[in-house]
Amino acid sequence: MRVVVGSGNPVKRRATERAIGDVASVVAAEPVPSGVSEQPLSEAETIAGAANRAESALEAGEYDIGVGIEGGVAPVESLEGRYLTMWAAATDGETVGRGAGPRLRLPDHVTARLDDGEELGPVMDDILGTEGIAEEEGAAGALTNMIITRESSLRHAVAGALGPFVTSQYDR
Repeated sequence: MRVVVGSGNPVKRRATERAIGDVASVVAAEPVPSGVSEQPLSEAETIAGAANRAESALEAGEYDIGVGIEGGVAPVESLEGRYLTMWAAATDGETVGRGAGPRLRLPDHVTARLDDGEELGPVMDDILGTEGIAEEEGAAGALTNMIITRESSLRHAVAGALGPFVTSQYDR
């Protein structure tokens, strides 16, 4: 099975490779646009970005499954604050599977900067004095003291999205 992830980010590629394990013979990366804001600010926009990436990646070459991954920030009904959210989509051109990673509440000082139009990765880099956190442990790693990382969070999202393609439990 030839799988492509719609991103040039090495964390997203590693997460996809680890989610798939031995099921795929090839995991390629094709940087494609998400079709949504650089910083998605709702669950719906984050889900749409993942689906757009999956579809565009699949169309970029001769692949069996396209995977799209999108991180966003969204409110959660009945809870205060906003949460880091991660979604993945997988498609073979007919069926679409979706899966999500954990949700992590963002500190209020981070949310305030997002309200001013900044993106999460650069905000976290600034606060932590790092560079390229989005291609390393991510905000998830920083907010959990590395109990979970961006890669592990995304791996679970991708694994959920691959459900219809790796098991017969879904109607296809």
